[in-house]
Amino acid sequence: MTDVVILGLGYVGLPLAQEAVRAGASVCGYDVNEAIVASLNACRSHVDDLADSDIAEMRAGGFTATTDEAHIASAATAVICVPTPLSEDGGPDLAAVKAATRTIARNLRPGMLVILESTTYPGTTDEVVRPLLESSGLRAGVDFHLAFSPERIDPGNEKFGPRNTPKVVGGHSAACADRAVEFYGRFVDTVVRTKGTREAEMAKLLENTYRHVNIALVNEMARFCNQLGIDLWDVIRAASSKPFGFQAFYPGPGVGGHCIPIDPNYLSHNVRSKLGYPFRFVELAQEINATMPEYVARRAQDILNDSGLAVSGSSILLLGVTYKPDIADQRESPAVPLARLLQGQGAKLSYHDPYVEHWNCFDGGVPRVDDLSSAIAEADLVILVQSHGVYDADRLAGQARRFFDTRGVTKGPDVYRL
Repeated sequence: MTDVVILGLGYVGLPLAQEAVRAGASVCGYDVNEAIVASLNACRSHVDDLADSDIAEMRAGGFTATTDEAHIASAATAVICVPTPLSEDGGPDLAAVKAATRTIARNLRPGMLVILESTTYPGTTDEVVRPLLESSGLRAGVDFHLAFSPERIDPGNEKFGPRNTPKVVGGHSAACADRAVEFYGRFVDTVVRTKGTREAEMAKLLENTYRHVNIALVNEMARFCNQLGIDLWDVIRAASSKPFGFQAFYPGPGVGGHCIPIDPNYLSHNVRSKLGYPFRFVELAQEINATMPEYVARRAQDILNDSGLAVSGSSILLLGVTYKPDIADQRESPAVPLARLLQGQGAKLSYHDPYVEHWNCFDGGVPRVDDLSSAIAEADLVILVQSHGVYDADRLAGQARRFFDTRGVTKGPDVYRL
């Protein structure tokens, strides 16, 4: 008997497997990607937060990865950690969730606990996952246990990981919740119980909608503060001195990653489709955040124009192309639409990123520079898109003809800031 099988071995499933193994659980990882399974079994990691040595430690603790769904039948708990990207109509694409659920249904046993961790709209666990599982002939809350527990993985976060980030859990029934709380309690410090699965599903969306809306607020402020000659970064620093009633959010060239640009749209789509009216805060925030790369491109054009240069034919170096600092993850990175906009205007683009060897953001890709100092000195404009820790922004700005800081990390006077 295996304690847990985790379906989906990416940024969510693999750290979860690591914590379970460390707690002494027997863990099997299931994935349909044969290359990922082979790599993990050979002790090679494909995610930022886990090194090859971490995978080797997991393997020594009994972890194994497989593409054979028969292993699911021998597990006490099955956790679904597959991706839910946006579909063409703006809602979540549940194809991977449905496929994983059908796989579990074919191997479901009485007494098994099934948990969905993939982010989605409220009602998915009960309206989509439960019927597929019950096609096995077993009933949720009677023959097997069913729960939802939203993933809260923050790639690259050195302070909070799966163990010390509180785990929200909502069960199909009280008994289902009890089983899920007991399961996570083995390797998570704090488990927070909700009234049901819908509350747990909504909690995740509220978290990221809160961030989405507040980032949009400062992004819009960045636009008019620039026109008014106000240093927004200094404004935020001053406002942050208040010990209550304020939380700092910062503007940037756009919002990236697998959560903030995507998750609030699940909720907006759900409200429109079920209730028939818009979630206006989310839709406005999406509009503002989605147009930030265009705003940065216009600012770049203005900076070059002030020196009598056109974007067309000018050499522009982009520093940092990942969606957040100090990781290699490029999902929904605002550097991609920014590069496409500048390339469309005829700019001679190049990039540097210590975590990205090849950047194919459009056909032909963007050439990578190896000699950073020379590239900065030669570029007509350097744009800091992502502030990786290895970048000494003030020093780099001092080497550049023109330096556009979209992250507010420079202090010198001869720098253009967002």
